[in-house]
Amino acid sequence: MSKTALLLIVLLAVAHLTIVCRCEDEYEDGENENDSDEEEGGDEEDDTEVKEENGVLVLTDGNFDTFMEGKDTVLIEFYAPWCGHCKQFAPEYEMIAQTLKENDPPIPVAKVDATEAKDLGSRFEVSGYPTIKILKRGQPVDYDGDRTQKAIVARVQEIAHPDWKPPPEATLVLTKDNFDETVNNADIILVEFYAPWCGHCKRLAPEYEKAAKELSRRSPPIPLAKVDATVENEVASRFDVSGYPTLKIFRKGKVFEYNGPREQHGIVDYMGEQAGPPSKQVQAAKQVQELLKDGDDAVIVGIFSSEQDAAYETYIEACNSLREDFTFRHTFSAEVAKLLKASPGQVVITQPEKFRSKYEPASHALPVKDSTSVSDLQEFFKKHTIPLVGHRKPSNDAKRYAKRPLVVVYYGVDFSFDYRKATQFWRSKVLEVARDFPEYTFAIGDEEDYAEELKSLGLSESGEEVNVGILADGGKKFAMEPDEFDSDVLREFIMAFKKGKLQPIIKSQPVPKNNKGAVKVVVGKTFDEIVMDTQKDVLIEFYAPWCGHCKKLEPEFLALGKKYKAEKNLVIAKMDATANDVPNDEYKVEGFPTIYFAPSDGKHKPVKFESGDRTVDALSKFLEEHATKLSHARDEL
Repeated sequence: MSKTALLLIVLLAVAHLTIVCRCEDEYEDGENENDSDEEEGGDEEDDTEVKEENGVLVLTDGNFDTFMEGKDTVLIEFYAPWCGHCKQFAPEYEMIAQTLKENDPPIPVAKVDATEAKDLGSRFEVSGYPTIKILKRGQPVDYDGDRTQKAIVARVQEIAHPDWKPPPEATLVLTKDNFDETVNNADIILVEFYAPWCGHCKRLAPEYEKAAKELSRRSPPIPLAKVDATVENEVASRFDVSGYPTLKIFRKGKVFEYNGPREQHGIVDYMGEQAGPPSKQVQAAKQVQELLKDGDDAVIVGIFSSEQDAAYETYIEACNSLREDFTFRHTFSAEVAKLLKASPGQVVITQPEKFRSKYEPASHALPVKDSTSVSDLQEFFKKHTIPLVGHRKPSNDAKRYAKRPLVVVYYGVDFSFDYRKATQFWRSKVLEVARDFPEYTFAIGDEEDYAEELKSLGLSESGEEVNVGILADGGKKFAMEPDEFDSDVLREFIMAFKKGKLQPIIKSQPVPKNNKGAVKVVVGKTFDEIVMDTQKDVLIEFYAPWCGHCKKLEPEFLALGKKYKAEKNLVIAKMDATANDVPNDEYKVEGFPTIYFAPSDGKHKPVKFESGDRTVDALSKFLEEHATKLSHARDEL
């Protein structure tokens, strides 16, 4: 065999051996990799495992329910990592954990990051941080005492006692079987009509119960009650309950609207005021004289022979439902009756001295007879409380000057001693005109109080000492052209308004040249044309460019517009309410975003979207529930 052939055989043998070794190495590496995978798989973190930080157990959505199984009492803090109060409370909470760990038997102390464990935050209705709850056999007991080690430990140990039972709810539960008996026998009672699924009701529930407990300790106690309106339909329908929660006050079975706050202290204060008499007793003529000399509002006094007088009972009942709008007084004094030139059984309304004029009576009297109804008295109050030309202020605007049309004369109104003469000089000019237009309400208003209103009328830079505006029905506004003010100029302006010759002032962005998008843009000048079109249903969002909720809603609202773009008789629209007037009072915008549905057959009764769920599905459901113009093919879309 030649040397060349021998060398070739040796090289082939080496190559074969190298391949075999490489395959074996790869096989072993593969086995090692599989082993590694198996080891890693075996080390996967168990999401039910409960960790501990400085003696406090850390609970999550994943481990909560497993941990709670078989536990009698557990203290839990719901916190947010960024919350300053939570950070400040942390050392105290760790000491609490240590103390309760040494308890016999030990009591677990845990914490939940509610910004991460959103399911738990929702389940336990956590709305602020830190929120502390004591869970007794899985049922939460709210803790609202001092955030100190001593107070919290004592409360937890009390609840951990084997014989402890949760106290009965202070809130009464009413059904059709006990409703009438309860409200008819109560001097005053607050009743909440709720739905178990309602988010607003769930948020109100703990505040309402706390208020019920506090008011139950008063002397005499003021009861709070609740009615599940989804079960007690008959009771709810009797009182026109159409939304949740609806709160109503009952006095011996008679119903009154509740217009107070919806948190514990607000409810307590409001009901405390409501429980008192709606009218204050006047015992001396001097008290009335002081009111007439320095008062800002009409003085309403009922004159009666005694509390047993039937007229007095009618008067008190009439006062009850208007106690927030007027200040009522009554007297059994002959001296006061003489001052007011009245006799027992009469109600007198007298204007303060500064509002009297030769064009109107100084006072009005109504005899309260057996035939006089509560509504007769209430109409009397409303009709004669405002003088011919009164003083409109932010404090009395909503209660006294809501009626339209309202003629407002703006200048430096000041009834203090040094400026009263100048104030009355301009007011006298208005009085001369007001007497000839009884169908309108007239008022003077201080230009500083109503600087924003003057700006919206385009009169803030008029250069005139006195300016005039008319606030008309439907939110429309009219401004008098700047001119030297006198009675003739004012009369001419009002006559032009009466004859329909004036153009309303509307703050508006430019009208869009191309408005063919899925969501129509509405501006002040096009509101009536688009939103009030009786041929179309309109869903409109009022937004503010800076509003975070509005920005979050934008893609959902655009998707909604695209979904219904083929509907010729339905408009999805939006309006920047910071840059445009909403020229209709029915579309009140008190926050952003505000959404209304304006049906084709009910433009002056728009339906407000109240849900916090502003998804396409939720908006679609709302829209289709109220639509009057959707095509029959809608269900197939």
